[in-house]
Amino acid sequence: MNTPHQFHIPVMGLAYTIDSPIKVARYGIASTISIIEDRLVELMRQHYYKDRKDSYTPITPKDIDYRAKRITDYLNLVNKIVKEQIEELKTSAFEAGSEISKYFEMLPTSSSIRQLFQQIIQAGGEAKTLQDFLRTQIVPGAIDVNIMTKLDKDNYNKQGELLTDTSDALAALRGYAKSDLTNSSIIFSAGLNPRLFNYLEKLSEFNATGLGKFDKRIVIKVSDYRSAIIQGKYLAKKGLWVSEFRIESGLNCGGHAFASDGFLLGPILEEFKIKSEELTQSLFQLYNPAVLAKGGIIFDQPHPISVTVQGGIGTAEEADFLMKHYGVSSTGWGTPFLLCPEATTVDDVTLNQLVQAKEKEVILSKNSPLGVRFNYLKGTSAEKEKQRRIDKGSPGSPCTEKHLVSNTEFTKEPICTASRTYQKFKINQLKELNLPEEEYAARYKDVVSKECLCVGLINSALTKYNLPFIKNMNAINICPGPNIAYFDKVVSLKEMTDHIYGRGNILSNRARPHMFIKELDLNIDYVKEQAKDWKKTDVKGAKDIIKYISNLLEGIEYYRLLAEAIFFDHADQKDFFLNTLCNREIELQIMRVQLE
Repeated sequence: MNTPHQFHIPVMGLAYTIDSPIKVARYGIASTISIIEDRLVELMRQHYYKDRKDSYTPITPKDIDYRAKRITDYLNLVNKIVKEQIEELKTSAFEAGSEISKYFEMLPTSSSIRQLFQQIIQAGGEAKTLQDFLRTQIVPGAIDVNIMTKLDKDNYNKQGELLTDTSDALAALRGYAKSDLTNSSIIFSAGLNPRLFNYLEKLSEFNATGLGKFDKRIVIKVSDYRSAIIQGKYLAKKGLWVSEFRIESGLNCGGHAFASDGFLLGPILEEFKIKSEELTQSLFQLYNPAVLAKGGIIFDQPHPISVTVQGGIGTAEEADFLMKHYGVSSTGWGTPFLLCPEATTVDDVTLNQLVQAKEKEVILSKNSPLGVRFNYLKGTSAEKEKQRRIDKGSPGSPCTEKHLVSNTEFTKEPICTASRTYQKFKINQLKELNLPEEEYAARYKDVVSKECLCVGLINSALTKYNLPFIKNMNAINICPGPNIAYFDKVVSLKEMTDHIYGRGNILSNRARPHMFIKELDLNIDYVKEQAKDWKKTDVKGAKDIIKYISNLLEGIEYYRLLAEAIFFDHADQKDFFLNTLCNREIELQIMRVQLE
């Protein structure tokens, strides 16, 4: 992929990056739109058509395949806007504050075209031949999309009959495939969904047009090498190539967090580095025969595979180390961009809450109806609304969007564990068990903690753009990573890029641990919680916790050997890093002995 930047903006929530490409793509910055919530997509269609004073024709549930159509048209609209922005940018003057100057000023310091731009400016901007050349080097950032594979609710017609190929994820995938986006990627997160991956095979838009060339690429977000090889092979057998594996820290990330059995980010990246050729060849051996069987174009060498990384990155030094030591092609900066209105869409009240957030405000909650841990900002209007319902004795939310329905414990059709219906059933069941008071209170708390994310994660954009709320539900929740605690001011896009490339510093004065230490600490907190909840009769549970601790200890040893490379010219930081590792090692060893 031809990209001028060394970072990307990952998907955030349902709405926080819903229109990020319109804000940043013209500066060469790649960003990712969540396309699963089609009602939000429709509202954004309405907003941007009216903003442009273009004719807006609603796409309603009465239209055939309306979900896919909404997504296709919105992505086409975003693409059209970005193309117009790029053409306008290319014609602007090389002068202070112009769009074309902002484009080049925000590029990496090492960029040759940025250096050439600076030479032109220093020479008074009169070198027309060089100016014309620079205009030809301008490329937009990729307009990528995300589908969380677990969000794949079936859909039915009015007669209750299952509609073919219209589940939430399949419709979203089809909507993306039919869009006119090129040089774009679909990013699958949250694991392998056989139905979704099988449907990919029907879509020619993901076939190669040349060696390493795809109009629409496949990207898989993974937490470890094993996940990459399993999902990559599954798709390769269908003649589908994964162009990028996007590695994300299991716990040091925003949104849903997947604890990775104590395997830390550094050792995971090391395994990808060591096995990169093995990964490529193992996929290629399956891919070429599958393509040949389908009558497609085969190649005598594999398409390239990129490895990128995200989760908890906070300094230019950290990003630079990840790129140089592990050879990753891009680093993902998510949470810090929530404080950059030029890049993301956050309402003013929530933006202020993010600015004020400290470590204790971001918790690894049990709020997600999916039963997956969820990094979550406390004190939001959605949390307060949830508590009001609990206090009134009527916990649970109205379930309007139904993207997270999954539970069939009490009903034939799946329902959401954050819904009033489920929580009423579950609480009545708990009451009938005559549990000890302390156990009942703990299990009751787990039930009522579940929160509506379908609506809560879109309302910030609806508030920001004064769009109608779904059934007047206006509460907002947000899911930053723990990294938000160390950023405490609203910044411009240029300030953000200058920070990423080491030309400035927007970190707060709070002591921020190195990203590897922060992830280790989050894992220690998690394993402590597991040990606290462990029942002494559960031998397997104890063995699982001990194995988790052992993996953390192996990670500590790996970081100890890596310290010289991380802090090669900062002896004081290296000593602090090593001392911290030593303290964490002692803590874990004591815990392991106690469990054994």
